[in-house]
Order: sequence, then structure tokens, then C-alpha cells
Amino acid sequence: MAHKFVISKTKSGEYKAAFKYNSETIFWTEGYSSKAGAKNAIESIQKNGPAAPVEEE
Repeated sequence: MAHKFVISKTKSGEYKAAFKYNSETIFWTEGYSSKAGAKNAIESIQKNGPAAPVEEE
């Protein structure tokens, strides 16, 4: 599968979730103090993302 979410731990000890296509990072979340926080962010993106409007500036 070319699209995936990856949770990683930063040098400062925070967890970040990144969305990758092939091996290129498309976007990432803020840092969370726990892995559960990063997993919650992924669940929110999956739930709310498909219905999000697209705005052009």
C-alpha cells in the first residue's frame, strides 16, 4: 500500500503521526506526549478528513 500513517518518537520524546505516500511525507501532526495521542489524531483525520471542505486562497 502506497499510503500510510507512521507514528514516530522525536528526540525530545514526543510522538508525531505522519501521513506518507510511498516514502514521501505529505503532512504530519503536532507532537503528543503519548503514542495514544498520536493514534487519536490519526483517527480524527480518518473520521473528519473525507468530509472536510476544500478552500482556495
